[in-house]
Amino acid sequence: MNVKEEKLLSQNSIISRFQVMLMACTAGISVANIYYNQPILKDIATTFHTSESKAGFISMLSQVGYGLGLFFITPLGDKMNKKDLIIALQTLLLAALLLITIAGDIMQVWALSMLIGLLSVSVQVVMPMAAGLDSESRGKNVGTVFTGVLIGILAARVFSGTIAEWLGWRYVYLFSAIAVALVTILMRIYLPDVKNPFKGNYLQLMVSALRQVKRFSLLRVTSLIGALQFGLFCSFWTTLTFHLSGAPFYFHTNVIGLFGLVAIAGALLAPFLGKKTDKGKTGYIRMAAWCLVMVSILLMILFPTSVLLLVLAVLLLDIGILALQVTNVALIYSLDETSHSRINTIFMTSVFTGGALGTTFGLFCWQHWGWQGVTWQMLIFGLLIFMLLMQEKRAHVY
Repeated sequence: MNVKEEKLLSQNSIISRFQVMLMACTAGISVANIYYNQPILKDIATTFHTSESKAGFISMLSQVGYGLGLFFITPLGDKMNKKDLIIALQTLLLAALLLITIAGDIMQVWALSMLIGLLSVSVQVVMPMAAGLDSESRGKNVGTVFTGVLIGILAARVFSGTIAEWLGWRYVYLFSAIAVALVTILMRIYLPDVKNPFKGNYLQLMVSALRQVKRFSLLRVTSLIGALQFGLFCSFWTTLTFHLSGAPFYFHTNVIGLFGLVAIAGALLAPFLGKKTDKGKTGYIRMAAWCLVMVSILLMILFPTSVLLLVLAVLLLDIGILALQVTNVALIYSLDETSHSRINTIFMTSVFTGGALGTTFGLFCWQHWGWQGVTWQMLIFGLLIFMLLMQEKRAHVY
């Protein structure tokens, strides 16, 4: 048995189902902080007597902050003890959440939202940690953690909408701070220490991260797919608040938040999809997922005022996006086990840059052409994803 095999065996022996579930909970609680603002943008705008467009920048800045954290912070997962890095990020996130509860104007909310996004990247240290601890069940473990991520994203809307309706939007961040504090304590107690092979300095680490783009054509294509799919996803969820709060619906914040419950059902499929990926079903899952996304968008274009069909569209969209993301992550983590965090940095930076651009395009389309403009923008993104999937297939990636 060589040194690498001994290392993998040692790591496999320390991972447990409880630890995977704890990582999933931590990931969900962390990433939710980027999305709490979406159902409460109108409430924040009202508090500070500003426009919906200016309030919408909160979502964009949260994602920009997340993108910056992905690029500049998450590569450290290949150099530092992952557990220590996660704990440090969670502790700083707790402080930022407490500060936003006492923000005095929209500029402070913008700045703190960007900081919260920056510090929420702990989820992207957790993800490669879960992938590296057990290579034989990588797809299953990644699927489980990603279930936590997606539930966090979707439940964030339900949670924030309900809390804001009864107590006000500031309490959303206060309760989040309590949850972050709790999982940080549990992680300190139960998360394993993981030593990393990279011994260079920070500059060498960043240069090495950038080199992953040149090393792997799969990483380049998958990163573009991830950017487009998440841009589409963010366009939808950011503007859905405005669509449902206006004619002909006039839904309150708590009702808008309930749409997230519909999508959570799809998140429960992640471990199943991960198992299928472990068994080599990647190509089938990716094309089926794209079809679900396109059906969802067409339903929104053709039936923009039907609540029933909008609920169906939400379910199909989130299952499709989930399936694409689980297979994306499983594919990139198969490239080089010693560079998981650096590879993840390139991929997730692309994904959340796409999310920020998607939010920006979505707000622009909403302002100029309303819901129809948003749905047509989503359709264009979907067609671009198809072109890239065909490129993957021609390259015999799977």
